[in-house]
Amino acid sequence: MTTPPSVSKRKPSPYEDAPRLPEGERVDARALVHGASLEIEIGPGRGGFMFERVAAADVGLIGLEVRRKWAAIVDGRLAKAGLASRARVFAEDAKIALPRLQPDGVFARAFLHFPDPWWKKRHQKRLVMGDVFMDEIARLLAIGGELYVQTDVAERADQYEAKILADARFEPAGDAPGSPRMAENPYNARSPREHRAIKDGLPVHRMRFRRVVR
Repeated sequence: MTTPPSVSKRKPSPYEDAPRLPEGERVDARALVHGASLEIEIGPGRGGFMFERVAAADVGLIGLEVRRKWAAIVDGRLAKAGLASRARVFAEDAKIALPRLQPDGVFARAFLHFPDPWWKKRHQKRLVMGDVFMDEIARLLAIGGELYVQTDVAERADQYEAKILADARFEPAGDAPGSPRMAENPYNARSPREHRAIKDGLPVHRMRFRRVVR
């Protein structure tokens, strides 16, 4: 007898077991990865930046990736490369995960590469650069820590720059005094999209901000 469609078992996703942050209201980031300093990337995607970054510097790097597929794939690749102690990717929504991370001031740098690929008005609530993000990144960055944001969309760059500079907890730390803009990426690591933009001759808008005492 054929099972009616309404009660048939749901086919499990191949990424059901994507890595998640440990259970609990608070998660100590220092227990997740190890390095001379800790960094975090929001939305690492296919992980190109993470691999290049841990090869370039003695850092522990945490990635928060909302797409389970890529969190599972990249975390597995990092482990296979022997980098699991220094770099992990967790299948988490940053807006939910960031408030759980502890302690305050634990990260030396936070990276946001080419975020927010949504343009319709109804998608505005999905933008990463919201109040929760700003409050939690400010809390988690050490004083003197860096927030690095880059995009290939000029309108987005202006939007991010205005929002971050309106927050007294951050100051511009770009190439010229009083500006967050940078001509080059200073971290010896690029995301796949940055590599592609450079190859295609597209402009990349790079910005660096420094966490300061309010």
